[in-house]
Amino acid sequence: MNTANTSHIDTSDIYNYLQKLQTKIIEAIELVDGKTFLQDSWQRPEGGGGNSCLLEEGNVFERAGVGFSHVLGTKLPPAASVAHPEAAGRPWEAMGVSLVFHPRNPYIPTVHMNVRFFIAKAQNDNEQDIWWFGGGMDLTPYYGFEEDAEHFHRTNKTALDAFDTNFYPRFKKECDEYFYLKHRKEPRGIGGIFYDDFSELGFERSFDFHRAVADSFLQAYLPIVQRRKDTPYGERERDFQAYRRGRYVEFNLIYDRGTIFGLQSNGRTESILLSMPPIVKWRYDWKPEAGSAEAKLYTDFLIDKDWLSIT
Repeated sequence: MNTANTSHIDTSDIYNYLQKLQTKIIEAIELVDGKTFLQDSWQRPEGGGGNSCLLEEGNVFERAGVGFSHVLGTKLPPAASVAHPEAAGRPWEAMGVSLVFHPRNPYIPTVHMNVRFFIAKAQNDNEQDIWWFGGGMDLTPYYGFEEDAEHFHRTNKTALDAFDTNFYPRFKKECDEYFYLKHRKEPRGIGGIFYDDFSELGFERSFDFHRAVADSFLQAYLPIVQRRKDTPYGERERDFQAYRRGRYVEFNLIYDRGTIFGLQSNGRTESILLSMPPIVKWRYDWKPEAGSAEAKLYTDFLIDKDWLSIT
């Protein structure tokens, strides 16, 4: 977290960038899917607003949500004030783009990305703004392919290496640790990168880093979609996809910081829960058949692995 490099931050460039990022991603997904997003702009009584964009029952995506939010407040909610007591009592501003795509075809993985900025503003000339960036992206396959995992992680590494070659292994590790379902003792997917409280490069360079991550998303994900979208599947694959989506719901409701922050800060529930999959199943103590394609997800993909060492 930064309290020294810049005393008072102008957030307008971040705001404008995030709005353009949302538009760029929506336009790209509409080209792939052939259907258009519903756009739902909203205002928050406490301050700020956003634009929640949703595509449902598409040709490729069963549900795809891309949300932009810009919210303001006078008191940090518990989820943030516990981690950042030095910002307590300050007016704050948070903005970001968050997306989750749930494809129809089980051979296309679900993907999540979030890029956000938070600032607790100085209240007098003797104080400095407290600010940080956070975000990342991760991939959740139902039927794993090593070339897809390698491509996703390779794209992440390329974006980060331009700033520091230590960033990829560091933020891959943070992603693996964050997207882990402790109560299941299993990862949510094959990871990616995740960072929080990031300000160590100074404001301008940290913002450059943040943009590099966000700008690499389409390159990381769309080639995988194109590779898998026409793969034949049946009811068995759809059934397993619905079962595995249950893990996604469990993580988002129990552990996800953005979901918890949004609900505790009196955020817009429809927008906060935009990430939920449309069709989900739970079963009591279900296990995949040994040697099956479903079992391979657990043995070969939901493991701690260096995906860039396989090629």
